[in-house]
Amino acid sequence: MRVPVLCLLLALAVPASAQIYKYTDANGKTVFTNQPPTGVDAKPIELPPTVTVGAPKPASSTPGTANGNSTAAQAPYAILAIGNLPDAEALRANNGTFDIEVIIQPALAPENSLRLRLDGQPYGAPSNSTHFTLENIDRGDHSLQVEVLRGDRVLQSSAPVNFTIQRISTNSPARPKAGG
Repeated sequence: MRVPVLCLLLALAVPASAQIYKYTDANGKTVFTNQPPTGVDAKPIELPPTVTVGAPKPASSTPGTANGNSTAAQAPYAILAIGNLPDAEALRANNGTFDIEVIIQPALAPENSLRLRLDGQPYGAPSNSTHFTLENIDRGDHSLQVEVLRGDRVLQSSAPVNFTIQRISTNSPARPKAGG
């Protein structure tokens, strides 16, 4: 049994060590071949040794992993963004209250939560919901982003989204009077 296996392995190894030859044909074109033709001055080509690269070894611990264990829940999210905010015009919210959606793919892992950052500061408590209501936000320009948390640690942050809130003026006659 060993002899046939050894012969098979030797037969497979022979083509890997084949010689390459170079010659010029009758039309003046350079030809490379593994078998030199008869009657032609074919010169053997010396090839440099083959370079082989092994697969990289996995790191013992990478960012976003705990104790070197990598799971789908610990991988960064391919999509993490804020939705439902106008980008070309101001958001009309007379009382400063409006809703946004967090767009996240894949779905939020059960051990993670989402937290908003309004103008660079944490806004509200972390939540597992992708629907948020912002309340009594002042008129003017703001920045909003969402963070994925595991406990108190930030795993990933979305790009900040800039938007403008329009509210009814405090001097407007259409504004309801306090206590009235």
